[in-house]
Amino acid sequence: MSSLKNQLKTALKILLTGGALYLVFQKIDTAQLLQLSKNLSWPWLLPAIVLFVGSKVATAIRLNHYFANIQLVLSTWENWRLYLIGMFYNLFLPGGIGGDGYKVYLLNKDFKTPVKQLLKASLLDRLGGLVAIVALLLGLLGLIEIPWQGFATWTSKILLFVAALGVVPAFWLLQKVLFPNFLPSFWKGIIWSLVGQLAQMASVFCLLLALGVQDKFLAYQAVFLLSSIVAVLPLTIGGVGARELVVVYAHSYAGIQETEAVAFSLLFFLISAAVSLSGAWVKWKRE
Repeated sequence: MSSLKNQLKTALKILLTGGALYLVFQKIDTAQLLQLSKNLSWPWLLPAIVLFVGSKVATAIRLNHYFANIQLVLSTWENWRLYLIGMFYNLFLPGGIGGDGYKVYLLNKDFKTPVKQLLKASLLDRLGGLVAIVALLLGLLGLIEIPWQGFATWTSKILLFVAALGVVPAFWLLQKVLFPNFLPSFWKGIIWSLVGQLAQMASVFCLLLALGVQDKFLAYQAVFLLSSIVAVLPLTIGGVGARELVVVYAHSYAGIQETEAVAFSLLFFLISAAVSLSGAWVKWKRE
């Protein structure tokens, strides 16, 4: 029964991913997308990859701080290897237990750490990343020009900045109530979350330069952060399709070029997939 359920889940994700990509390619100029790929400035891809990997190192360090709160001590290298394996499971084995579930299984097996505590650490790790995304997105929305009446006034911009500043205290209260054992690592978690997300934004900046984008960088970043929130939802494989749909429907509000936005989103996914694939080699070496 469990196997059938996983197969159905995988089939549904593949269907949703395919459907989302179909809608995306129906709405964009595919000839322009092909031209962008031909004119790609390849030297910018290397720093984009390095910055993406750096973002994942930062989030892996964040998770290791949470592990330390439950008396689970992992070396930086072992934690990074485990993180890569989790990335591989999340992207390439979407219908199974997932990357977080597999890490929980391994750590419970090897260190006898209670499953409940491991699940809390994994959930808090996800929430910590989301907090950084939401705070940065609210801040960017207050900076960019959005052709929508609700975001056009100074009052709305001030409220956005206040909301951005309020995200961290709200997360502290949530953590105090639901995850009190992890409070000693609260600020370390916040700092590494911001470092990781800013590194991803820097990676996106390099991708935009590779595509020849010359303006509205903050607007592209805002759309990227919004798409990252949607990609967290386990609806499509690795968030692909879901990210691009957000780009397609949000581009007019942000005043950015639709095809260029889809192009950098697809490039970002390809980099993520390549890094995640290395987790398969790590898993093979670990066994």
